[in-house]
Amino acid sequence: MKNVIILLFIFTSALHAGVSITIYNNNLALVREKRTVELKKGIQEYEFADVAARLDPTSVYFKSLTDPDALFLLEQNYEYDLVGTQRLLEKYIGQYIVVTVKQGAALSGRLLSAQDNDVIIQTKDNEVKAVKADAVEAVFFPELPEGLITRPTLVWLLDCKKAAKHETEISYLTEGIQWHAEYVAVVNTADTEVELGGWVSLQNQSGASYKQAQIKLVAGDVHRAEPDRRPPPMLGKTEVLALSSPFEEKAFFEYHLYTLQRPASLLDRQIKQLSLFEPATVKVDKIYTFDGMWYGKVRVNLEFINSKTAGLGLPLPKGKIRVYKRDKDGSQEFVGEDNIDHTPKDEKVKVYLGNAFDIVGERTVLQVKERGKNARETTVEIKLRNHKSVPVTVQVIEHQRGDWQFVGPTPPVLKKDNQTVIFKIDVPADGEKSFEFTVMNN
Repeated sequence: MKNVIILLFIFTSALHAGVSITIYNNNLALVREKRTVELKKGIQEYEFADVAARLDPTSVYFKSLTDPDALFLLEQNYEYDLVGTQRLLEKYIGQYIVVTVKQGAALSGRLLSAQDNDVIIQTKDNEVKAVKADAVEAVFFPELPEGLITRPTLVWLLDCKKAAKHETEISYLTEGIQWHAEYVAVVNTADTEVELGGWVSLQNQSGASYKQAQIKLVAGDVHRAEPDRRPPPMLGKTEVLALSSPFEEKAFFEYHLYTLQRPASLLDRQIKQLSLFEPATVKVDKIYTFDGMWYGKVRVNLEFINSKTAGLGLPLPKGKIRVYKRDKDGSQEFVGEDNIDHTPKDEKVKVYLGNAFDIVGERTVLQVKERGKNARETTVEIKLRNHKSVPVTVQVIEHQRGDWQFVGPTPPVLKKDNQTVIFKIDVPADGEKSFEFTVMNN
């Protein structure tokens, strides 16, 4: 063992050469750092501090970029037992401490118990005194106990073949960082166009800050072997940045990758919002639908094709879209919101805003006849009442099971498949439209 040199280096943030973060939708991020480290020859211990408190130690990758064949990682320990009052008290059970209470009194003695910051002390006179946490003003400890640290740290045992400065690269996966997209749409007077803007919100609860980092976002459903079941974290302050040249988007594997075009800092316990794309004017259709079997209300939807011809044509990450409309007095009012899924270009986006106040639908089963052992004939009546001053078109949705077919005439059919049929019904202004249909199910 005479050739083994044990050295301890405390790494400072001044030596960070670069940080990049790739953030996923599912509370996961890949952190990559480059740091310059100065090492002696031989086997030595090295503290790699300022890492995420919620990192997965099994995902750590370490390599020397200067001389990969001269530096080896022999052992790794992840130290996350951070200093705190309760942890210090637990470490000092059976040892002597000094406690000051309100009004300035001081107690010294051997700590017998500490729970929820309440302390029980045995004095030199063998008196046992219990002090409630709300009465404690300060606790004095002789020194920092072994095993407690001030920040999450990777402690490595390195084998360095020769003394040198090494440019190193480390990467690891951590929970506590996530992102989601948010969209704001303003509808024009005729409900034929929206001005659509996109934002991304980054949330950092990983226990580490990343200053002037390159930030990438992955849109897509990345599978993880053990999905996270923790509740979403409560976060701190919010920072909003609007960028003139926000993200560069490209296809990557089976996902889409968005790269922020300049470095940005993402601090611990921070929400940062960044512009995803410049606002675009997009053609939309306002669609009324009535599904009497499932909802019983006439629903209002905005639909648009995510295409260049419609005014957009960008891969849209899943997220919430909020819709507004200007009143005649110029004020902008909220009219509804919905969540959209990951949407490639040239696909349809449907946004459910709410239920129509002035359009009412009723569905009534008029008659059911048994037609043999496994056959049934059902007659349904649909009534639509329009109390608006303009005519409307309502798409009436009906669901079927098994083998089925219509018996007799039906209104115009907009869409039909094995399980669904959609009728297109024009309802006059301040008027009513009703119809019947009969279906045979086998």
